Amino acid sequence: MKTTILSACLIFLLTLSIGYAQKSKDTELFSGDKPVTLKIAFSIRDVKKQTVDTIFTNTMMSFQTADGNWDSIKIDLRARGNFRRKNCFFPPLRIRMKKKDTDGTLFAGNKSLKLVVPCQNAKTSSDLIIKEYLAYQLYEPVTPYHFNTRLVNLTLIDQSAKQPKAYTMKAFFIEDDDLVAKRFKGKIYEDPNFHPVRLRDTAAVINDFFHYMIANTDWSAMAQHNMKIMQVNNAEYIPLPYDFDMSGLVSAPYAQVSEQLPISSVRERLYRGFCRPEPIFQYVRQLYLDKEGEIMSQITSLQSELNPKETPGIQKYLGEFFTILKNDKSFKDNIYSKCRTK
Repeated sequence: MKTTILSACLIFLLTLSIGYAQKSKDTELFSGDKPVTLKIAFSIRDVKKQTVDTIFTNTMMSFQTADGNWDSIKIDLRARGNFRRKNCFFPPLRIRMKKKDTDGTLFAGNKSLKLVVPCQNAKTSSDLIIKEYLAYQLYEPVTPYHFNTRLVNLTLIDQSAKQPKAYTMKAFFIEDDDLVAKRFKGKIYEDPNFHPVRLRDTAAVINDFFHYMIANTDWSAMAQHNMKIMQVNNAEYIPLPYDFDMSGLVSAPYAQVSEQLPISSVRERLYRGFCRPEPIFQYVRQLYLDKEGEIMSQITSLQSELNPKETPGIQKYLGEFFTILKNDKSFKDNIYSKCRTK
C-alpha cells in the first residue's frame, strides 16, 4: 500500500480525530465479565400481545449477589422488536427500573436495559445468543463507541398458563443509549432525514467494515435501523450499532436477507457503506489488521460458553475477512469498489 505525503498527513489527522476518549467509570453491572444469574416471572403471552411501547408489565427481577445470596428489585418490562415479537416464542425485552429500587444493588446507575433472549426454546439457542454477544465483543477492540454488554444466566418463568413453566437460557444485557452518550458527553440524535454522509468519516467506515466482517446487512444509518446516532462535540455524529442476530456470524435459523440486496444468504458478505476518501479506507483497513489478534481472541475468551464444534467455524469465517484485507486486489474488489454513492 503506497501512501502519498498528503495521505499520510490525513491518516495522522484521522488518528487524532477518531475519538478514543477516556471513558468514565462504567456502572457496576457492566464492569464485570462473569455472567449475572437472574430470575424473572411474567406472562409471555400477555407481554407479546401488548404492542403499545409505552405500556409496561410490572414484575420482580431476582438476582444472585457476589456473595451468592439472592436479592430482588421491582421492574417494568415490555417486548421489543417487531420481527422477534411475531416470529419468536421468547420476545427480547426492554426493562425499566427506578433509581430508588436500584440504589445499592448491582443495577445502580441503570434506568433502562435491553435483555436479549433466545428466539426459541431449542438446543442451539444458547450458541446463537453467545454468537450474538460475541459480535458486540468483536466491535470493542476497534472503537470506544459501542454498547456495553453483560452475559446473563436467566431463568424465565412463564406465567401464561395456570401452571407456570420455567425455562433456563443464556441471555445478555445491553446498556441504555443514554449511558453511552453520557460517557462521551454527547446525546442521542434522532432525525428522520439523517443522511449517512453526515457521520464522522472514520467512525462510519469502522462501523461499515464491522458489518462486513460479521456479514450483517440488517442495518441502516439513514433509517436508523438497528443503529443509534450519537452527537458529540455539538456537530459530530457517531454510529452505535446493535442487534446482530440477522448476521452471517450468528446465522440464526430465522435470519433473512432483503430481496433488494444482490445476495441470497446471510452468510454472504456485502459491503454497504458509503464511499469516503481512499486514505480513510486504508486507515481503517490497517486498523483492523493491527487489531486482528485482539479481535480473534474474543472468540477464545468465550470458548467455555460455546459448543466446542462452533469455535473452528467462527474462527474460519472471521479469518476470511482478514484474508480479504491482506490482499490488495481482494480488498479493492470486495470492499473499496463496492462502496455506495447513493
